[in-house]
Amino acid sequence: MNFKPLLAAAAAMLVMSPATPAQSQDMSFDAYVQLISAKARAEGVSESTIARMTAGLTPNDRVIRLDRGQPGSPTRTGYPALAPYIDTHVNPTRIRRGREMHSATRSIHQRVEQQYGVPSEILMAIWGHETNYGSFKGNFDLSRSLATLAWEGRRRDLFESEWIALLQVADKGYSRSDLVGSWAGAFGNPQFLPSVYLRLATDGDGDGRADIFNNRADTLASIAKYFQDSGWRTGQPWGVRASVPDSLDRAAIEHKIISPVCPRVHERHSQWKTIAEWRKLGVRPQRYLADDVLTSFFQPDGIGKPAWLLTSNYRVILEYNCSNYYAMSVGLLADEIAN
Repeated sequence: MNFKPLLAAAAAMLVMSPATPAQSQDMSFDAYVQLISAKARAEGVSESTIARMTAGLTPNDRVIRLDRGQPGSPTRTGYPALAPYIDTHVNPTRIRRGREMHSATRSIHQRVEQQYGVPSEILMAIWGHETNYGSFKGNFDLSRSLATLAWEGRRRDLFESEWIALLQVADKGYSRSDLVGSWAGAFGNPQFLPSVYLRLATDGDGDGRADIFNNRADTLASIAKYFQDSGWRTGQPWGVRASVPDSLDRAAIEHKIISPVCPRVHERHSQWKTIAEWRKLGVRPQRYLADDVLTSFFQPDGIGKPAWLLTSNYRVILEYNCSNYYAMSVGLLADEIAN
């Protein structure tokens, strides 16, 4: 399962700088829970929800170990090959299950696709990558995990706000036993963080509840809403395979701008050019794209290996999880599900 997020916020949460000295020594865990409970109360969370979400709360040492074990700033010695990652994540079992789920939810996803403009196979691929189509959504007590991470202090502002958002989710009528998920606080079929749930979770079947835990319509509508909110362009693919001439001058198309977000991800993409401009350079899409569509060139495993022209919709997938490996595997799985 990918640690979020799933989301750009989740991806950023999991790949920040190396651990700094913990701030948890400034107060006991119990005292800190009282402090953040007061903040939740000030945000309008009910007393009954605060009571049930903090009952018996203790720090989770395993969560702290997992958090401190996350990678920090990567070196610049190169990138792992993409192909082995794709072989693992876009495998026959995941493709088969995706096609089965796509067929089983046809009446749902057709309506969702029409409303939000996001292809159903993309929704399926996100669901497949995040929780294997709902088969594993995590079993950590989210209140305990988020309170622990906030108390530990390395990224206190982030996790404290997510803990308060979790209580606001609980205030909508979810029990503490419902609110379980990944150690880092993401939950449900699409692995939303609590703040993302509050902002984008969508009632897909009109029952008045956005249940991303068990309801397929709500799950697919919520993922679609996330993509729509991130700028998905209806009618464009995420990217297409490209034929590349030996004469292509890669230095001339290199991107010179350093991205303020996930620079190691974006530095691997070329300058933006229209399809017409790429054709003049001998780079040809293997599927139709209009001449005026802007794309960037990406050949992750080097000269002689597969190459793609990526549209702005690829960047939308990166909003969910800022990793080329993740985004490519989502796009390629979606293509397989659609076939």
